[in-house]
Amino acid sequence: MTRVRVNRSRNIAIAIFLALVTVAIVALFVFLLAGKPIPVLETHGTIADQERTIIIITALLAAIVVVPVFAMLAIFAWRYRAGNSRAKYQPNMSGHRGLELLWWGIPCLIILVLGIITYVSTHNLDPYKQLPLAKGQTPVKVQVVALQWRWLFIYPGTQTASMNDLTIPVNTPIELSITADAPMNSFWIPALAGQVYAMSGMSTKLNLSADSVGTYNGVSSNISGSGFAAMSFKVHVVNSADYKSWVQQGAHSMSMLTYSDYEDIAKPSNDSTPRIYMLMDDNLFNDIINSYTSASPNQNGSMEMGN
Repeated sequence: MTRVRVNRSRNIAIAIFLALVTVAIVALFVFLLAGKPIPVLETHGTIADQERTIIIITALLAAIVVVPVFAMLAIFAWRYRAGNSRAKYQPNMSGHRGLELLWWGIPCLIILVLGIITYVSTHNLDPYKQLPLAKGQTPVKVQVVALQWRWLFIYPGTQTASMNDLTIPVNTPIELSITADAPMNSFWIPALAGQVYAMSGMSTKLNLSADSVGTYNGVSSNISGSGFAAMSFKVHVVNSADYKSWVQQGAHSMSMLTYSDYEDIAKPSNDSTPRIYMLMDDNLFNDIINSYTSASPNQNGSMEMGN
């Protein structure tokens, strides 16, 4: 009798210890994240808002399975422990049709729902798709070049280019054409839109729109060498008047950007200082792409990756 009590006391102590460890881990997690921004959940763009909704729905659907599984793991481990002589052994329940339907049916239903959400959202959020981000407005076009380990932004038709600094107007559709003059990379602004690959010799697309003025972080999300960790940039979302003023500042900059100048800044560098240039070669983006291929270019002068 005494031995049973000792075992029971020990098991209770172990259960309390594990519960305290769990609470401590959760508390530490909350403490570390307190006040920290989570861009994919604190979105400021039409595309990112929809992606956040998908993330939340997916997490809640997963919780329908994950939470009960871990709860039952703890319950079963406690109930059917070696020291619990009152637990009944019921091997015939392994073939119970109702229970089998329950633990197979719910996951299958969740997978079906996730499949439908994935299919619909994949087509709705196609980066190449001209979404009705701001009806009646002409998109602002920006050409993006991933270098080692910096980002170059070219604004065709404005005589303006910038390094590690993307400035766009608020509530305006932005059409990004993205390439790389370095190892393959991935362009990502978590608060505004999903990631899109940047690859040498071709141009990928991304359409987005920011719904509030502010400064957001853009990052490289594909390992590309020793400078990858610091390959980030700032996205400045400004009002229309400030955007026009910024473009004029670039068009009258003392720092000029020709193809020969570009060859210098395209060399591997960890210098992340933002810069603004007067663009002297409006065909620079196409020249960068065509330097990787001898194939016939399309009507825009670049080889574009298909949907």
